[in-house]
Amino acid sequence: MIHTPDNIILIGMPGAGKSTVGVILAKTLGMQFIDCDILIQQQSGRMLQEILDRDGPDAFRRMEEEAILSLHPRHSVIATGGSVIWSRAAMEHLRSLGVVVYLEISFEEMEKRLKNITTRGIVLLPNQTLRGMYLQRVPLYEEYADDTIPCSGEDVESVVRRICEGA
Repeated sequence: MIHTPDNIILIGMPGAGKSTVGVILAKTLGMQFIDCDILIQQQSGRMLQEILDRDGPDAFRRMEEEAILSLHPRHSVIATGGSVIWSRAAMEHLRSLGVVVYLEISFEEMEKRLKNITTRGIVLLPNQTLRGMYLQRVPLYEEYADDTIPCSGEDVESVVRRICEGA
């Protein structure tokens, strides 16, 4: 590895492993780790699902955008929430901070990994199915990604290794 970007931003579906991979990647590269979902919880004093239940998806996305726009990290791995791609302002800000890596999983893999969908803080629009959310988000992840790492059926260590090889 010749050059590590100043920041590595992880995007992808709920269950793709952004937080898990992010922590190990940060340790491996000696970088800081920022989890945007935890940042939103700290700034709001509430759990993600509570925000979604009480305030709705639009309010949640505004909070997510504000949290991301408040970030000015150096030498950090940033795990974003799965819905971050709905905010062009947030994504442009993240792209200005470093390299954006899409942790790509199949719909079947996402469905298998998501055990706690009703408590996890997943932004679904009214009457939207999990498959509908998946199909709607994939083109946006692809649009914003500088690099794509296929993660279906992969263990965390191999995903981290592949990100490091690309960095």
